[in-house]
Amino acid sequence: MSICDKIKKIIKDNLEEIVTLKQEKILKNDNSYVSKGDYLCEKLVKEFIKMELPDYALVSEESPEDNKQNWLKDKVIILDPIDGTENFVSGLKEWGVAVCVYEYSKHKESMLALPELDCYLKTGDKYQKYDSRIAGISSSLTKEDILKLEPGFEYRIIGCAVYNMYNVVTGSFHSFENPKGAKVWDIIPGLNLALENGLSVTVNNQEYHGELLDPNQKYIFKVQNR
Repeated sequence: MSICDKIKKIIKDNLEEIVTLKQEKILKNDNSYVSKGDYLCEKLVKEFIKMELPDYALVSEESPEDNKQNWLKDKVIILDPIDGTENFVSGLKEWGVAVCVYEYSKHKESMLALPELDCYLKTGDKYQKYDSRIAGISSSLTKEDILKLEPGFEYRIIGCAVYNMYNVVTGSFHSFENPKGAKVWDIIPGLNLALENGLSVTVNNQEYHGELLDPNQKYIFKVQNR
């Protein structure tokens, strides 16, 4: 069983408890929320790594104090314990868990998990491919940014990168982009699954080839079906 398969099982086994924590939220300094669900997901993965994968380091949105040194280790698991926390604490089901594994700066496997929707996409999975004219865009765009969007597409703003990445890789979205920038744990699993499945991927306006990205900065990106 792969690392992503094992983390998927952990999420499914603990989903009922995770969902009960939707209203247990804390306002952070940047005016975004973190929930006790975020912390529980991270705790579960940390315990799994400690017990079964002690040679791996964790890079996670909720452990910034460890990320500066951990991302330079030989074996790294990158985690967003709950992506789309605003959705999560608002009672929506469109939130996700993002997992990506690197060994010696090479991508090994990734997973996009949408637990309440029971949708999971992992490295090596086969799936039905759609042909869509819908474009997903980041919720960080302003009203002025939205008015400048390229015509010819149906646009969707969901507020969860995992949801958007899942849909662009499976073809339910023609493309997904964030011209404002996002952190590595939000995007790197989806970027690598997009590459694995033959999509076009750019990061900071350059073609992306699966490089391990520094967690201490944001990246603009676009993923699209060819």
